[in-house]
Amino acid sequence: MLIEKAFSTQDVLVSDRLDCWRDHVSQTYTAEVESDQAVDFAASQRILALGGVRLWTVEHPSMTLRRTQKLIRQSDPGLYHLSLPLTGTMSHSGPDHEADYERYDLVLHDTSRPHLMRAVTSYGEGTVSGTGLFVPRQLLPLPENAIDGLLMRRLSGREGVGALLAQFLTQVARDSGSYRPDDGPRLGTVAVDLLSALLAHVLDADSSLPPETHRQALVLRIRAFVQQHLHDPQLTPCTIAAAHHISRSYLYRLFEDEEESIAAWIRGQRLEHARRDLAQTAMRTTPIHAIAARWCFTHAADFTRAFRRAYGMSPREYRSFAHRPQ
Repeated sequence: MLIEKAFSTQDVLVSDRLDCWRDHVSQTYTAEVESDQAVDFAASQRILALGGVRLWTVEHPSMTLRRTQKLIRQSDPGLYHLSLPLTGTMSHSGPDHEADYERYDLVLHDTSRPHLMRAVTSYGEGTVSGTGLFVPRQLLPLPENAIDGLLMRRLSGREGVGALLAQFLTQVARDSGSYRPDDGPRLGTVAVDLLSALLAHVLDADSSLPPETHRQALVLRIRAFVQQHLHDPQLTPCTIAAAHHISRSYLYRLFEDEEESIAAWIRGQRLEHARRDLAQTAMRTTPIHAIAARWCFTHAADFTRAFRRAYGMSPREYRSFAHRPQ
């Protein structure tokens, strides 16, 4: 399973639970916590390690969390903090911004900036719950001045890339036991790619941004599009270019500055998804050729050669390795 840290106030006396939660928050986020529910403050949090990214889930009664300039001077991890409320409502306010958020609104803010967060239970619900990410600022491949305009904005987690990101976060948190620790960095990369693609989608409509920012935004949108259509055997540079209203030659130029060509990257992503399927307990009896076909490798021999080049062993050897007794 993924490397995980879990915390719950259920492990301490009822009268001490709010103070225990305050101590926990001060250690993990350096913020002040207040709540009207001073007695039996039942709260819990999980933090999953995804390489340089941390995925968190939380459940707690209504509360207020304040991060002041003084606390920032004491501890500034230099992170973007993405929140996805799942139950209850949330509001954020900062020096020059204030907004309310509902279920499946994605909200990004900067831990280096003072803010006040209020989380309130909805009618008929006893707790507020949510999930999200802590992402080091340097991992997002977009200019900070461009991202600044998206801080504390309501970004939809109900449609498009936002829905894909929300689904990814909730699924990884729910199924963390089905992954191996070495899957963490790969999952972190996917999380950053999806978040970057969502921000790029919003930024793409801003004509005031420099051309390089628009180029980066388009590349990220293309990467998200590819992830959504990896199962499709008709996914080719031509179809990708047509879907984004650009020429195939321009698509190739976009990826000249990337680590791999668009075709090589698609092939690598398909191999990586096949590798994950081979390691899944639920797919242990699925024939290898069926997994290969699922990711558009129609010739078993080609799949085996490509897999061996990428991972240093055959698909059959990898499956045996992944399911060996611990």
